[in-house]
Amino acid sequence: MTTTLDRATTPAAPDSPARLSLTPGGVRPGRLDGAWWPRSRDLLLELPALAADIDEQWGRITRITVNPARWPVIPSRIPVTGHTVHAGWFTTEQDEHTIAVFSYAPRRLNLLVVPPETDAVGAARLMAEAASPANTMAASDLLAVETGGGAPGPRSRSDVLPSAVAPSGGAGEADRRADVARSRAASWPVPG
Repeated sequence: MTTTLDRATTPAAPDSPARLSLTPGGVRPGRLDGAWWPRSRDLLLELPALAADIDEQWGRITRITVNPARWPVIPSRIPVTGHTVHAGWFTTEQDEHTIAVFSYAPRRLNLLVVPPETDAVGAARLMAEAASPANTMAASDLLAVETGGGAPGPRSRSDVLPSAVAPSGGAGEADRRADVARSRAASWPVPG
């Protein structure tokens, strides 16, 4: 589907910054590089805030790809501050709960897209786990565990979230991560 954009009728971006959590230390091939919690499923409205945050750290975003299963409209071009981001989609090649972000650098970030309707505490947990260097799960697997859908295979929750259950930094590390997740959740505005 092709959508033509008229800059005069493009919705304004939200005033608040993107809710974004990135893996410390940079991109890791084959794994999630963090998470993004948009306020809606409107790429025209949500992408400018994400681009503003990522442009500063990773270089200007030139292109994104998503899975159309979770985005009702995927425009081919999205105007953001100072430039245009090209958008594309893949149905089988890309997890439906991710967004791939490409920059001039050339860099690619694979981000978990936390569903907009997720409560703040659940979103904070998902974002912390997706950005954890110890995470080995795919986006859909993380969401399945969080929503009670279970994990793939016969594993239990403690088997699939090793960084939260058996932290590498000792017993106090799990409490510290929980405190960080709660403080992040408290600072995010509730979606309207």
